[in-house]
Amino acid sequence: MLAEWSAECSAEDPVLVVPWKDPDGNAAFVDLRANPYDFDAIPEAEHHPPLMQALRALNAARSPVFTAKCDAWPVEDEELKHLQLNLDLGPSDESGNLSFGFASYIDLVSRERSRFASFPQHEQMLRRLTRLAAPLDYPAAALDCVLRPALIDLEGPQQGYAFSLYVKALGADSQVAWREWAAALEAVVVLIRGKEFSR
Repeated sequence: MLAEWSAECSAEDPVLVVPWKDPDGNAAFVDLRANPYDFDAIPEAEHHPPLMQALRALNAARSPVFTAKCDAWPVEDEELKHLQLNLDLGPSDESGNLSFGFASYIDLVSRERSRFASFPQHEQMLRRLTRLAAPLDYPAAALDCVLRPALIDLEGPQQGYAFSLYVKALGADSQVAWREWAAALEAVVVLIRGKEFSR
């Protein structure tokens, strides 16, 4: 698996704010720690069961993080070409024409206050996660983590950091790409729930 991370923490970069609400009122933050079965408020999770399973695992009591926002989509056009180039597979390899893709992102916030407030600890976590993910046997999948500033106001305002977890995969058709994405996402979630990630 291609595994990379970067930081977008300049004054011009967006800040993750929790709780959040869509200006149109169609979507809002759902605290799945407090309401673990509230998936009807997250249509992306209802439409994509692997995303729902990931959210369930990442918000479980023993998880070192909780989720703030997510989405999932078919990869097309420029994003597809960019993914093909980054995976160094070209438009095709021995498994066939990899001209379909699927992707998701999940915004993750550390539950531990001291870690949430620390840029160096996030840097260490993301270095560790990408190192652990790189040997995973998903050559047509990519993990990209983006470290961001965050403002959380659930039990009083706190400033710190969060990261966006992007998992993308290619396939010979849309179903294969979706299955590759689902398997890669599950594998990454297992790493995040593992002891080595949050040590």
